Order: sequence, then C-alpha cells, then structure tokens
Amino acid sequence: MIGAMTAEPSGLIYMVAGESASAAIASNIFNALLKYNATLDLEGDLAESWTISDDQKTITFKLKPNLTWADGHPLTSADVLFTWKLVIDEKTRSPYASDYQLVKKAETPDAFTFKVSYDQAYAPALDSWSGLQILPAHLLKGQDIHTTAFARKPVGSNYYQLDVWKNGENIQLSRNTKSVLGPAQIDKLITRIIPDNSAQFLELMADNIDTMGLDPIKYSRIIPSRPELQKNLNLYKELGNSYTYMGFNLKHKPFDDIRVRKAINYAIDKQEIIDGVYLGLGINIASPYKPGTRWSNAALSPYPYDAQKAKALLKEAGFIDTNSDGILERDGKPFAFEIITNQNKEREKSAVLIQRRLKDIGIDVKIRAIEWASFISRFIKTGDFDVVVLGWGLGLDPDQYSIWHSSQQAPGQFNFIGYNNPTIDKLLEQGRTELDPDKRMNIYHEFAKVLLEDCPIVYLSAGYGLTAMHKRIQGIVDPIPPAGVGYDSHKWYIPEPLRRNEISAQ
Repeated sequence: MIGAMTAEPSGLIYMVAGESASAAIASNIFNALLKYNATLDLEGDLAESWTISDDQKTITFKLKPNLTWADGHPLTSADVLFTWKLVIDEKTRSPYASDYQLVKKAETPDAFTFKVSYDQAYAPALDSWSGLQILPAHLLKGQDIHTTAFARKPVGSNYYQLDVWKNGENIQLSRNTKSVLGPAQIDKLITRIIPDNSAQFLELMADNIDTMGLDPIKYSRIIPSRPELQKNLNLYKELGNSYTYMGFNLKHKPFDDIRVRKAINYAIDKQEIIDGVYLGLGINIASPYKPGTRWSNAALSPYPYDAQKAKALLKEAGFIDTNSDGILERDGKPFAFEIITNQNKEREKSAVLIQRRLKDIGIDVKIRAIEWASFISRFIKTGDFDVVVLGWGLGLDPDQYSIWHSSQQAPGQFNFIGYNNPTIDKLLEQGRTELDPDKRMNIYHEFAKVLLEDCPIVYLSAGYGLTAMHKRIQGIVDPIPPAGVGYDSHKWYIPEPLRRNEISAQ
C-alpha cells in the first residue's frame, strides 16, 4: 500500500521528535504497554493485564509472554524501565516527560512485570502508558538519544519494520515477521514524501498512491464531479480530535498585552476561514477539546467578529495611526509582525484571510510558509517567531499540562508560546489528581473558560479528517468506529487480482 505525507519526520523516536510526521510512521514500528480499542477503551498492547492498588497510587503491568524485538532479542520489562528512564532524563528534553516524571518509583520484579508508584493518584496515568512507545535497551543503552543512528534505523516490535528511508522521497516499511501482535495482512507500507497537497492528488488520480488526506475542495467538489475517481476511491469523513489555531509569542511585545490579543481575536472572522478555506467542513470553537465530548465546555462561545471592538481595544492599548498611513503605531513604532506557518495550503490560506482582516484595523502582517523540519528546529524550538498558525492533535485524556503549564517552556517542549498563568497552572495540577469524572470535568471546563478569557491563542476551527482510499484496499471497518478510519489497519488487505504488479515507491 502506498500513501503520502506532506512532512518528513525528523526521526522515528517519537518521544523525542514530538511531531505528527514521526508519530505516523513510528506507530507502525513500536508498541506501548496499552492501546485504545475501536470504542476508545484501553486494552493491552504489550501488557497482558494490569492491576491498580486500592489507593490508586500503584499500577502493576504484566507483559505478554514471549515478546521479541524484530531482531529476535527478547522484549522484557527492562526495556519498559529503560524507556521510562530515558524519557524523564532532563538531557532527553522530551515534550512528554511531565507525564512520567510523576512516577516516584518504577521497578521490574521480574522480566514480565513492570510496576510504577505515584505520590498521589494520577488521573491520566493509564492513558499515559498508552502513549509511551517502548524502545529496545540493548540497542540504545549508552547512546545519545539526539544523535543516535537508531532514529533513522529503528528496530521495533510492531506490525512493520523499516526497510528503506530515502531522504525527501519515501519511507518503506515491510511486515515484521516477529511482530508481538501477529502478522499484518499487507506486505509493504510505502509513504512518499510529497510536500504539496496538489501534487499528492495528481499522484492519487494517476493511481501512483492508494490513500491520502484530502483538503475540503478535493473532498467536496473535485472527486464528486469526476466519475472515474468515484469509481476507484472511497471517501471518509470524521471529526478529529484536533484544532487549528493562531498562537502569540507571549514573550514578544505587544502580545504580552491582553487587550492586543483580544483585539486580534475580535478582528478575525473565523466563519470566513471555515467557509472560505474549509468549505464549511469545520466548527467554530471556544475550547481546546473535541466538540461534543464531556470535556468541551458547551457554555463557552467563540469571540465574534467585531472590528469596531478590536479597534477600541487597540486604542485603549495605546495604538494610534498618527500619520494617516492606515497602520497603527505605539511609541513611534508601527504595529507590524510576521505570521509563520508550515507549508500547508489550508494554514497558508487562513493566514492570508487573517492578514486581510488585520489590515482593516491597522495592523501590517507578513506571512512566511516554511518547510516542516526547518519550521520546527529553527523557529518553534527556539521561540524565534511573533505569531504562528499551527494545529494541535490531542490525546483522549483531557490533561493538557504539557501544552499550557508554565513549567513546559524549555526548547523542545510544547509550551513554546511562553504561556504563564498561575490560575491555569493550578487547574491543570488539580485535573491530573482528581479521579472523580464529574469533578474532573468541572475543572477542565473552568480551565477552558480561563484560557478563553486570557486569549493566548485564537481558535480558528476544529476540522474534519478527510481521507481518500483506493477501493483495492479492503477490510476497512464500516461504519467508522470512534477510534477512526485507520483503526485496525493491520487487518486491511488487498486481494491478489487488485495488487500492483510491482510495488514501487516511485
């Protein structure tokens, strides 16, 4: 099966890379202790079972028997312990470390048992162990995790193993015959690196790739109008657990002024972006949670489009057009900044609409779209930006400590906008230790309310995942389960008469 992605991973040790491109490939290679099933309930992945102590502070995992790495070496609890130690090591600088630093003690009573204890009950604990991809100690011990060749030549335990990685071209995986979960149905997974979505679509139409994520125009207009495409392709639509936003660098003036942030929020017409860029395939949101879930605070409303209110707030903040050139100034400096984003057509188009609306209220905005790897390494990890248009893909647990807590601002961590709010910090800390679901929901509703009021970001939309899949790929769960269209992809298959004569990455 041949797919495509717009961004090339920086490496395949996901807990270090912390990016969606890495996650997409690494999830086929590595396993965690737990995983989510079709209905989004936790079940064992490497773990056969687990027990929780009466005081909710200790979890004991029992591993499945006879686990091995793709190189034949036994996979044991020592690998789990090694991975945990690696992630919490300050030198690793993992953006996910905070979840695992709460473990006060981790031990391996035997090769099949991994036991963790917390100082106090930690609500997202089980969820966190579904996110830690276990790494082989025998191959990584003593290595610098940031420079190791393993990041580009990994050995895992899941359904697939890496065959070939051609820089800027493709990543080729083949079935791992020693997979801890049994064999996958499809022999090879090839992911081509095609940064431009339109170029991907040309390859899809030419039958050179089997699947891709679609933009709204292709999903809503182009494929439905082309009978030959409808004949070959199945289309899937699902509301994802993600959103697109515009974030301020709060360490740069004037974005440290809440009046400025709110003014910009009022000046942006989010529905214009949803209709114009996403063709209506998006939802205007006021909370950093998936709409319709218990964690999303339905009492909150998005900032409405109100240019006059925006102008009034900017005037209050000291911005005036003193020379009648249409651009506001404060302290003799024009209000001008740059929006950066990665090379993503929807984000670029959104930035253009934002640029136009902000010009209407006297702000001069430039836009720069940057290749993904450079975008992350040169700008996000260094904090060298004014404003960013990006997206967050969220986990199923409502804890967002790693994104919003003030302690998570080191290079490589997720609070790269520099957000610091003691009230938010306290709510995030409370949410992690509250086990009662209703009380926990109320904490996160209050968290979302304070965040909306403080306006460190502008929510642009919660979008739909739009996927095209060639009809030669069969075994896809229908209807789409809560876990999404990609659930149980190891069970997909291609009947022999429909297989390509020669699998090529092109």
